[in-house]
Amino acid sequence: MFIGGKVALFVGDRLLVILRDADRDIPWPGWWDFPGGGREPGETPEEVVIRETHEEVGLTLRAADLVWKRAYTSTSGDTVYFFVAHLPEEVAEAVRFGDEGQCWELWTVEAYLRHERSIPQFKSRLEDYLRER
Repeated sequence: MFIGGKVALFVGDRLLVILRDADRDIPWPGWWDFPGGGREPGETPEEVVIRETHEEVGLTLRAADLVWKRAYTSTSGDTVYFFVAHLPEEVAEAVRFGDEGQCWELWTVEAYLRHERSIPQFKSRLEDYLRER
């Protein structure tokens, strides 16, 4: 059983990142995150990140856009999935920010990996992808 998923979403050669809300009752408040979230009943890992990406930034991913997938064990011992997707640069114009988070931006991979407030486990998962591609 898995509990959710995230997607490192490349828009052209940059990553779409979301600044999490600053609420103290959520994990990683005010840190830079990727689209994704918790599983709803009956969803596959792919369906989670497709739905969450649409809700959070208004972009519609297709399963074929998901070019890399790996299961990881969360700190609670549950399974979570991490995906990578690539979309063309022009889809940035179609981003419609949802009601979770403070803002979105497009960053270089290097900027995300160097930033002190990028979520650490997502940095390492992105590095896994980069090593394997």
